[in-house]
Amino acid sequence: MTVRLRCTSCGNLTRFDVVRRTRTSAFHHYTTGGELKVEDVVTLEDAVESVTCRWCGPVGRVQEFDDDDEVVVADADVAHGA
Repeated sequence: MTVRLRCTSCGNLTRFDVVRRTRTSAFHHYTTGGELKVEDVVTLEDAVESVTCRWCGPVGRVQEFDDDDEVVVADADVAHGA
């Protein structure tokens, strides 16, 4: 099941501004030449803060749905941009 986004105001299925907060832990390995290689990245927290329709802007109502057109999250429950 793939979860997608849809604007209930204009029908947009492809263009959204998503603000996401991600907190990670990672091992930083510096070479003797000073080049950084980041390894073993672990996601500790990943949260979507807001989703805004690119066409409607903040007035658009965005909801999540799956490929079977079943609403996963009601539009009132999706975070909206300020």
